[in-house]
Amino acid sequence: MNSVFFTDFLMLSDLRTLLCIVLLVGLFAVMHRLQKKKVNFSKRMVIGTVLGLVLGLVIQFISGFSNDPMQITFVAETTKWYGLIGNGFIDLIRMLVIPLVMVSIIHVIINMKEGANIGKLTKNAMIVTMTMVIIAVLVGLGVGMAFGVGKGMAVVGGSAEIKEVTNVVDTLRGLLPANPVKAMVDVNIIALVIMAVFFGMGAKRMSKKYFDVVKPFFDLINALQKIIMSVAMTIIKYMPYAVIALLANTIAQRGLASVLEVGIFIVALYVAVAIMFVIQLIALAIFGVNPVIYMKKALPVMILAFTSRSSVGALPLTIETLTDKLGVNDGTASFVAGFGTTAGMQGCAGVFPALLLIFVANVNGMPIDITFIAMSVIVVALGSLGIAGIPGTATMAASVALSGVGLASSFPVVSPILAIDPIVDMGRTLINVTGSMVNAIIVDRTLGQMDMEHFRKEVSK
Repeated sequence: MNSVFFTDFLMLSDLRTLLCIVLLVGLFAVMHRLQKKKVNFSKRMVIGTVLGLVLGLVIQFISGFSNDPMQITFVAETTKWYGLIGNGFIDLIRMLVIPLVMVSIIHVIINMKEGANIGKLTKNAMIVTMTMVIIAVLVGLGVGMAFGVGKGMAVVGGSAEIKEVTNVVDTLRGLLPANPVKAMVDVNIIALVIMAVFFGMGAKRMSKKYFDVVKPFFDLINALQKIIMSVAMTIIKYMPYAVIALLANTIAQRGLASVLEVGIFIVALYVAVAIMFVIQLIALAIFGVNPVIYMKKALPVMILAFTSRSSVGALPLTIETLTDKLGVNDGTASFVAGFGTTAGMQGCAGVFPALLLIFVANVNGMPIDITFIAMSVIVVALGSLGIAGIPGTATMAASVALSGVGLASSFPVVSPILAIDPIVDMGRTLINVTGSMVNAIIVDRTLGQMDMEHFRKEVSK
């Protein structure tokens, strides 16, 4: 009798829904216990993925492995409650996009170290970083189209509608921040990036003459950056919980076929990562750096990046390897590698969001023409600025990309991809870190500062 009253209170029509909610709460308790035992984030993400898969299969089993599970009342009710957790987490991530991007970009600019070659270093670093990101975006878009990611996948809870893409001229005009407040309301990320760059450059310039006047602004941005990063980490640490609900929802709503669909995305991403890694090695060869020597010395960093799934966590070893083993100048290594953990990440903010754009476009039946491709390159490349290099924030890069091309309302479509985040995040982080290292080497070569004798000598030890 009490259970019936409880189901009525929760507006549930089936006791099976209550059972599924209890199961989810029980799995959350398991995850909480693992967190208390200091099980690291990566392992909890993998465990969360397995638990979500099992829970989804349990719901499928209870529903009799129906071909159309969303027509079953208890499945529809259960997934709605699960969506409160999974989609609620996505909403919290999206909440951080605007402040994170704006503050991070200004923070990077105002904290650029002064030096004899700071101007040339900055220019070369930006050119190399953005060039490599654009290449990564093109690789992601190309592989996504080649694999047809998202094709044949239905939108759960609604029908797919063909969306028109505005022409390039109107799109570029729309990126300008004529009204910053409206840009924030409309989630016009590129406009906010442009505005943040101007603010950062203005503050940096004024600090040379009126440092006492602009110092409070510097302190404010530095404080906000710390606070926003803290908030981001607070939210992201709950990602293992959200993964359980997201993956369980995916399996429950679409059945096992959804795993196969996402499997295509995983294969496509790792193919794109492999292609991008080869491109990095070719770039090194073009600038007179032996790719084989580089790979031997960079291997420990690659392993750390792949297993830790954190660009920031691998940063100390990245800088040490660049300076002590590869002969890169200290200033170049610190600046370019440090910049690479915040902006221009070729995996999380290049290949991955580009693949997601193709995925969402195919799911929604949107035509992928030259206009869409050109707009995607612009949006993803510029949106790569300010994305923090910590586990899980590729989700922010995804929301930036989708918002930038006018697909913000389709963000929930990527839930199946977010549910298998641990699998794709390893490859993304690997290419992020190798990208930062390659960028630093190329920049140092263009500045003529790299010690090639040291680079070659170390390999014999």
